Amino acid sequence: MNTKIYSATTIGVNAHLVEVEVDLSFGLIAFFIVGLPDTAIRESKFRIITALKNCGVSLPEKKIVVNLAPADLKKEGTLFDLPIAIGILQTSKHLDIEPNFLRETLFIGELSLNGEIKSIKGALAIAYDAKKFNKKRIILPKQNAQEAALIEDIEIIGVENLTELIAYLRDELEIKPTVQSLSDLHNAAITNCVDFSQVKGQEQAKRALQISAAGNHNILFIGSPGSGKTMLAKRLPTIMPKMSFDEVIQTSKVYSISGKLLNKSLIFERPFRDPHHTISQAGLIGGGSYPQPGEVSLAHHGILFLDELTEFKRATLEVLRQPLENKNVCIARAQQSIEFPADFLLIAALNPCPCGYYGDKKKACICHSAQISKYLEKLSGPLLDRIDIQIHIQSIDYDTIHDKKSNNVSSQDLYASILCAVEIQKTRFNGAKFNSAMSTDEIDKHCQLTEQAQSIIKRAFEKLNLSMRGYHKILKVARTIADLNGIENIDTAHIQEAIMYRSLDKNLENL
Repeated sequence: MNTKIYSATTIGVNAHLVEVEVDLSFGLIAFFIVGLPDTAIRESKFRIITALKNCGVSLPEKKIVVNLAPADLKKEGTLFDLPIAIGILQTSKHLDIEPNFLRETLFIGELSLNGEIKSIKGALAIAYDAKKFNKKRIILPKQNAQEAALIEDIEIIGVENLTELIAYLRDELEIKPTVQSLSDLHNAAITNCVDFSQVKGQEQAKRALQISAAGNHNILFIGSPGSGKTMLAKRLPTIMPKMSFDEVIQTSKVYSISGKLLNKSLIFERPFRDPHHTISQAGLIGGGSYPQPGEVSLAHHGILFLDELTEFKRATLEVLRQPLENKNVCIARAQQSIEFPADFLLIAALNPCPCGYYGDKKKACICHSAQISKYLEKLSGPLLDRIDIQIHIQSIDYDTIHDKKSNNVSSQDLYASILCAVEIQKTRFNGAKFNSAMSTDEIDKHCQLTEQAQSIIKRAFEKLNLSMRGYHKILKVARTIADLNGIENIDTAHIQEAIMYRSLDKNLENL
């Protein structure tokens, strides 16, 4: 006799249906698991047998064969412990579950030796795709019930241990489905305690960050040590537009499959990831034998902050070029290719030279030109070309610290015009899309310049030796500046400010 239990696994950020077929037959006592299982799944037979024994269930002395179908789909993780255990109990007549109930239900969960059902990765991603599999309910660990319950029209049954689940399946115990209120969670989300009002001076940098937040433009800060680059970057989340429901779900799915959702049910605040410069390519982009998301994917719909940019290995920085352009990461292996989302806003910061004081108005630089050139070699032209805004930050004066009039710009003040610009973009693109993501056709359609503005961009194109990508970046930034001012056509002031934020391309090359 054999039984079919339905479960699921995740590949990338998507779930795939897995049929757990269990067969008990006469023969030598053995336990086989087939269907491309990884080591954790192959070892599950010891966890399952011990958990069932400690829950008072005696298994028949028969040969047990478990097939995970489709057999050509590679499976990993420990979430198949629970469906295999339920399949064994159903096949051995310890349970008598109705066929309709089995067809409508997904089982996922890891078993401990005492029968406790432990949390697993990817519960949100599986719940998100459950309706696609025509399933009505999911039985899963109680620790994962809150995140999965945020998906509507799916009944979520959270259980703590195998004994409780057996009683529920025998109709001896009632377990109410977990219900989660999205609005309550959003209201309970922790807000950032930092604010732009805490930053002394640096009005031009604040303006650049306002443009960056409004149009989702990548930004590079160049300045001497202590000028406030990191302080400014860490306050950018306070003026970023609120995440839409789809963005919340998509970002939370990445954290769910990474096992980083922890006690949070969803990611409501835009992620802010700031990896150390010693990070490897796999840590930044993602990878491994069983590919996992890297920092660029964990920053999905959020911010990736790379401090001390020139301290990163050149090869590590170069792998950013593809996700910056395509907004996703494709990790190819011999068996399969996995795609992770990577739509992030890049903020980078660096010192202009090894000593850090080239161009500083307070302290003289002690580096010679060869040292500076070698220091900046890690910043390739193609990488710089993908950064929309490049701005130099100067150290502040003593008088600026105590000038209260120049230090009263708060995050709320900056956010007011950002919100208006975001609404303009939503109307323009019929959805949640930023100016930075405009295609070539959309640039031609929405970036209409006055005659004076066209004359200025023409001179800049020739003088700065701009590529087509750099030219389009200027137009996108100018479009955002015009949106912040509520103006339909791009005028002289808008294009001049946008060009100013690209002029450091030339300055860096001449260092």
